[in-house]
Amino acid sequence: MIRRSCILCFLVALWPGLALAQLSAFLDAYNRYKVLNADGRYGEAEPFAQKALELGEEKFGPEHSNVGTLLNNLALLYQKQGRHVAAEPLYERALGIAEKAHGPDHAFVATILNNLADLYLKQGRYSAAEPLHKRALGIREKTRGRDHPEVATTLNNLALVYQAQGRYAEAEPLFRRALVIKEKTLGPEHSLVVTILNNLARLYGAQRRYGEAEHLHKRVLAIDEKTRGTDHPAVATTLYNLAELYRVQGRYDEAEPLQQRALTIRENRLGSVHPEVGDSVNNL
Repeated sequence: MIRRSCILCFLVALWPGLALAQLSAFLDAYNRYKVLNADGRYGEAEPFAQKALELGEEKFGPEHSNVGTLLNNLALLYQKQGRHVAAEPLYERALGIAEKAHGPDHAFVATILNNLADLYLKQGRYSAAEPLHKRALGIREKTRGRDHPEVATTLNNLALVYQAQGRYAEAEPLFRRALVIKEKTLGPEHSLVVTILNNLARLYGAQRRYGEAEHLHKRVLAIDEKTRGTDHPAVATTLYNLAELYRVQGRYDEAEPLQQRALTIRENRLGSVHPEVGDSVNNL
């Protein structure tokens, strides 16, 4: 991640005639977006991401590679809030800019492909998601190496596409390979390790391997509460998944308080109209 001082030096070099007030406004918007996004406060981060994009387009030009980055950032915010229709054209525009600026096999092209494919997955458009993830995987293995964390991210996301279609035998080895890479490179309590543990737990649950699934969900919950805080949206996701695991086993007394807690977090952090709030309400 680029530090504020590095961004400042870069922008001054790129925009030699830039007024200090304009530069300050861009940096302020961009850094506020980063802080709020990292804290899971996506609705609050959105206007700052929009402002950073507006200022970036004005100063860099609409086809500059940095504008592609800002478009990708805003699209991710929309996606995290369940606003998939708003996110898709931003990803598509960012992809076009990145391919033109860097070529079709650049690492940032793979990042956008991964994000767009993830959006398609959330919309149930599996046939559209799978080739994008496979293309991203090829680029990342070529440019980053087979054991890079970004390769693990794409393995995880491709496995999710298979899992959503009931292709469990294809999904599990991808999750396991991704988990080994992430634990080795990032450590056992990193948030990206947690993501894969959560997904693998859900895969086990879908296969009725309930004991294995419960163990992983509880490990995820402990890590999330320790590293992110007890009211982070990621904690709500894990609570929801553990509650669902209990529910399908008929363990309703254990499921209900977890689902209620997940609902409270989601309402407070994501807003009452977010799709994940609806999921929690429907399963209480």
